[in-house]
Amino acid sequence: MSESNPSQIDQDASPSDGSEAGALQIDHAIRLAYRRRSASGAGKGRPGIVFLGGFKSDMTGSKATALDLFCYARGLAFLRFDYSGHGRSSGDFLDGTISRWTADALAAIDRLTEGPLILVGSSMGGWIMLLVALARPERVKALVGIAPAPDFTEALIWGSLSEPERARLMAEGKLAQPSEYSDEPYVITKALIEDGRHHLLLDRPIAIDVPVHLLHGMADRDVPYRMSLQLADKLISSDVLVTLIKAGDHRLSRPEDLQRLCDTVAVLAGL
Repeated sequence: MSESNPSQIDQDASPSDGSEAGALQIDHAIRLAYRRRSASGAGKGRPGIVFLGGFKSDMTGSKATALDLFCYARGLAFLRFDYSGHGRSSGDFLDGTISRWTADALAAIDRLTEGPLILVGSSMGGWIMLLVALARPERVKALVGIAPAPDFTEALIWGSLSEPERARLMAEGKLAQPSEYSDEPYVITKALIEDGRHHLLLDRPIAIDVPVHLLHGMADRDVPYRMSLQLADKLISSDVLVTLIKAGDHRLSRPEDLQRLCDTVAVLAGL
């Protein structure tokens, strides 16, 4: 499920370009690392952009960086951050749940952004994006999902485990799984699975009625592209577009994928 793809060269914006780096204290134990920029020039009055990363990814990945540079060039407000237990934020990854990471996203949005927003959610961030849109309908004006993975804890993790693996996870509280993206295994916790069941969306209509554009690679081996088709069917919005990229993988980080992402955001931002 991880779609972490740290940039070979950290292209984080420098203070001279108007961006701000910081750490948001959200409770006595957790500080969320973030980078943001304010709107300027032609970007003033247009929706701000918020990037929501994936499971075990961070804000230095190629998609977040490409969007930051895109927003900088057009004067759009932009926010990217690391969930607790991810990247430069504090906290233990194994303490994380969908509830926890959604709360992180809401805290960052409430305290670090203003005005209307376009949310861009990648993989697990696509699920977080939907939960944020349901919680803050007055703020969210459009959504962009990149290989969105709503309900992945149930549909893709729990559903793929054998009965012995499920029993071990429930008895021991965690289960290590190999990862093709890292030498370190995934560790899935019982808390992640059980908490995820409180946030499942694909079993009923989803009351989000804003423009939604979903990008999904047909060569995605982690999140089947049919999940985007299922999501499109469940959204009540009549303005839903699904773009399937035949040779695209889960990361969708090739130059042409990043260009397609930026072009999609440009249309939704009215550029």
